[in-house]
Amino acid sequence: MRLEVQCKDRLGLTRELLDILASQHIDLRDIEIDKSGLIYLNFPEIDFDEFSQLMAKIRRLDGVMDVRKIQFLPSERRNTELLAVLSTLPDPVFSINLKGKIDTINDAVVSLFKLDKTSLIGQSATVLLPDFNVQLWLEESRIRQREPMLIDGMNYIMEIMPVYITDDSNTSILTSAVVIIKPAIEAQNARPFIPESSNLGFEHFVGSSTKYKQLISQAKKLSDIDQSLLIQGETGTGKEMLARACHNASIRSGKAFMVVNCAAMPDDVAETELFGYAPGAFPNMPEGKKGIIEQADGGTVFFDEISEMSPLLQIKLLRFIQDGNFRRVGEEKEIHVDVGIIGASKKELLELVEQGLFREDLYYRLNVLFLEIPPLRDRISDVATLFDFFVAQLSKELGVVKPSIDEEVYDYLASYTWPGNVRQLRSTTLKALTQMDRNQLSTSHFMLPIVDKNASRSLNINTDGSLDEIMKSYESSILSSLYNEFPSSRKLAKRLGVSHTAIANKLRDYGIGKK
Repeated sequence: MRLEVQCKDRLGLTRELLDILASQHIDLRDIEIDKSGLIYLNFPEIDFDEFSQLMAKIRRLDGVMDVRKIQFLPSERRNTELLAVLSTLPDPVFSINLKGKIDTINDAVVSLFKLDKTSLIGQSATVLLPDFNVQLWLEESRIRQREPMLIDGMNYIMEIMPVYITDDSNTSILTSAVVIIKPAIEAQNARPFIPESSNLGFEHFVGSSTKYKQLISQAKKLSDIDQSLLIQGETGTGKEMLARACHNASIRSGKAFMVVNCAAMPDDVAETELFGYAPGAFPNMPEGKKGIIEQADGGTVFFDEISEMSPLLQIKLLRFIQDGNFRRVGEEKEIHVDVGIIGASKKELLELVEQGLFREDLYYRLNVLFLEIPPLRDRISDVATLFDFFVAQLSKELGVVKPSIDEEVYDYLASYTWPGNVRQLRSTTLKALTQMDRNQLSTSHFMLPIVDKNASRSLNINTDGSLDEIMKSYESSILSSLYNEFPSSRKLAKRLGVSHTAIANKLRDYGIGKK
């Protein structure tokens, strides 16, 4: 129950009002005093007779001109209006009290951080701002401050603003702080954020599965060690992205990161591209040229799909890794550089070594440190996280409003095997966004190619020849089919429950996995 008391400005009137409430054992919930001569009272509902007595007592007070029942206090109306405006704001906004606790949040905060609203109220602000010392800011800084922050791989700008109240002596008193979070591209009026290779770090990797967290944790540890690194993973898993992050976290950060695509480098130009050539080494080329290795001095060279490197180049790379020395083509003098080596392969190099397709000594020179990126089908819980990230990122790139997503979409994407891994998921998301209408994504907007999960069950068997020949043909067909899904003797042996050596011998006998 709420009352509005219109009265004269008289000393002691408010105290007399409180005495009347106390005499009738009425619990006062709230009181507001307006400078215009209005006093507002908020207390629990009382019965009619008690209410009539209360109104009569208040009217008899000296200085009271009128008293009436109202539906809400002015502060309740203002707070309701502010909360309504706050809830409709597209940017995440929340307030922090002087104890560093969260007081108020809007729906955009819940959506961005994917946390329950009721569980956030009263929690320390570090839950939402783990990298910002809120308490130190409240105690010492107290100025409007902008800080970059990263949420699920996306760049944002956090703006924290102090809230002051001026007292009767015109002194400003800090009462709380308000935090607004905006996407970095909006805060800076720049083009959509795409991580630059120069600043790409582990914080830009999106994934919540145990396997992926373990991978990133291990990569962080290995990046501190200045040794050759081998990264293995299927097509589209992000081998180059991981290599760049390892480089940027290493002691070579800030230096050159050079990429060599071994699969696209013909033998006749590979050596000169890698090691350069001396002046006059070729007709009509009086000036020499630095190769990739020399240009990367102090930095890192990333050999993508190193399994495709020719035998001749394997020998030359092995010699360079041993002591850091090399010769330009057409030059006798040796040059020494300090270069970090990262190799990547979608094939298991040890398998290629066993098949005689890759040098064993080079393999062990490269495989000092090792990281294996799990395929997306082995961390299916990351699909929804990655998909949400790509929707947000690509919506900004396309200049469209981030759409709402049918729940069926997540189940549909999680049921797919993703042979193209993260790269395929991103391209699929882009295609879906270009197909949608009414700003709503549904399963009808996705066009995923059919992957035959039962290919091994419909094999063409050659029945010509003896029983032994037929059985070998059947065994070869099974191994060949399964090798597409488990492209190494170790993985295939684990799948079939037999020894790695037995499977390696059979793959070699049947010529499976060779170029």
